[in-house]
Amino acid sequence: MSETATLSSTDRPATISPGPSMSGKDMGLYAIMIIVWGTSWIAMAHQVAFVPAIITGIYRFALAAAVTFLWAVIGKYPLRFPLRAHLRMAMVGVFMFSSNFVMFYYAASHIASGLMAVIFSLASLFNMILSALFLGVRPSRQGLIGTVLGLCGIGLIFWPEIRASAGNDGVLLGLGFGLCGTLLFCTGNILSVSNRKFNIPLISANSWCMTYGTLWLIFLAFVLDVPFVMDWSGEYWIAMGWLVVMASVVAFWSYMTLLNSIGPAKAGYLTVLFPIVALILSTLFENYHWTMWGLVGLALIIAGNILVMRGGRRKGA
Repeated sequence: MSETATLSSTDRPATISPGPSMSGKDMGLYAIMIIVWGTSWIAMAHQVAFVPAIITGIYRFALAAAVTFLWAVIGKYPLRFPLRAHLRMAMVGVFMFSSNFVMFYYAASHIASGLMAVIFSLASLFNMILSALFLGVRPSRQGLIGTVLGLCGIGLIFWPEIRASAGNDGVLLGLGFGLCGTLLFCTGNILSVSNRKFNIPLISANSWCMTYGTLWLIFLAFVLDVPFVMDWSGEYWIAMGWLVVMASVVAFWSYMTLLNSIGPAKAGYLTVLFPIVALILSTLFENYHWTMWGLVGLALIIAGNILVMRGGRRKGA
C-alpha cells in the first residue's frame, strides 16, 4: 500500500537485524498519533447516546473517504488500479476502516473511554504475533520484553478502574467488543503491509479502503435492519469533525506511513503510549486520581518504550 518494496519471502533465515530506525519525520508522526488517537476515545464516547454504532460508523467513514478522495484529487494521486488491488483494499477497509471502530462504539456503551484505550493497547502485542504468523517477522526478545512491560504498566495504571468494574456484566461485554475491535484492527495492519507489492500511494489506498469500509457498514446496516437516524446536537458533530479529519484522515495517513517505514511492531507500540493521553484527560475531566501503582505503571511504560525502540526483529525463512 505504499511506494516501498514489499517484504521478501526469501529473506535469509533467522538473522537478527536492528530493524528500521526512526527518522525525524517518523518521530513527528509518532507524536501526532499519540495526541490524536489519545483524544479520540473521549470523542467516541460522546457519540453513543442516540445513533446506533453502525450508523455512526457509516457517517464517519463516508465523510472521511470524501475528504481523502479530495486530498487525492488535489494532490494528483492515482485512483485507478487493477481489480486484484481493489479486492485487497476492500479487505483492509472491512477490517481496519470500519468493523474495528464499530466494535469500539459498541464497547463505549459499556465501559469508560480510558478502559477502551487500555484494551486497544494490546494491538502492539497482537501485531507482533500476527507479523510472526503471516509475515515471517519475529520480534526480538528485547522487543517482546518491552511490549510486556508497557502492557503491564497500562494494567497497573488502570487497575483500580478495572477492579471497581468487577461484577458489572456490561463491562465484560465491553471488554469483548474491545478485544474483537483490536484484533480486527491488527488484521488490517497485516493486510496493509502485505499489500506493498501493489505500490499504491497511501492517500489513494486510504481513499478506497475507507470507501469500501463504508459500503461494508451500509450492507451490514441493511442486513441487520439498523435504522438510519441522525443526532443534530453540537456535541455529536464536534466529536464527528475531530474523528473524521484528525482521527481518520490525518491520523490514518500518519499511521499507515509509520506502518510502512518502521514496521507493524514498532508502529503498534503507539497503542501502548496513547492511553497516557487518555489518562491525562481523565485526570482533567473525569476526576482520575493518581496512585503509587499508577506512577509505577508510567515508569514501566517509559522503560518498555525504550526497549521496543531499540529492539531488533528476527526474519524467518
